[in-house]
Amino acid sequence: MSTIAIVGAGPGLGLALARTFGRQGFSVALLSRSRANLDGYVAELAAEGVTAAGFAADVTDTEGLSRGLADAAEHFGGIDVLEYSPVGTAEDSGLTSPSGTRILDVQRQMEFQLYGSITATHAVLPAMREAGAGTLFFTTGAGSITPVPFIANVNSAAAALRNWAINLNTELAGTGVYAAHVAIDVSINGAVPDFPSATADEVAAAYWSLYVARDSAEHVVTA
Repeated sequence: MSTIAIVGAGPGLGLALARTFGRQGFSVALLSRSRANLDGYVAELAAEGVTAAGFAADVTDTEGLSRGLADAAEHFGGIDVLEYSPVGTAEDSGLTSPSGTRILDVQRQMEFQLYGSITATHAVLPAMREAGAGTLFFTTGAGSITPVPFIANVNSAAAALRNWAINLNTELAGTGVYAAHVAIDVSINGAVPDFPSATADEVAAAYWSLYVARDSAEHVVTA
């Protein structure tokens, strides 16, 4: 049975991805900071017939994230798909304008988005290379492509992740391992008023389509 590891699993996109891949026969490894939340997600998925397990990890803790993914790989016998999409708290974000951005404002976002992605990739990529198969998804908002002033620090780090993910896919060409950047340009489940929206299930379906097609290093999810 194949396994997807969802880093930053939450009640919206994370659970939708778990259901989408779980219905296709995948086991699901869920990683987030809250053990209590993870236990609830696992129970919810189990009630729906999806095999899942939770692994507590903070994406800014390099050793902890690596250990969490190693534990997930050991538990399920490997990781076939990695999806990275943690959602920060208000403290994590600390939104700034371009002129108001200071080094620490971007550094926190770089640790959360780019550095966490690199850590997660190093935890799973060697086994994927050896197997000659695997998929890596890295999720940002559409500001990684078209930035907006009031979230300049978040967009800067997301753009760095986008560049790195697309570059990674280029490097991996011919190895059997596929990487893609997914930019979400919708409000999931209408969380942001007066903005185009899509359900979490609709967004998750885009990931499955990418997983099957493996034909693009980038996909923008729109309404």
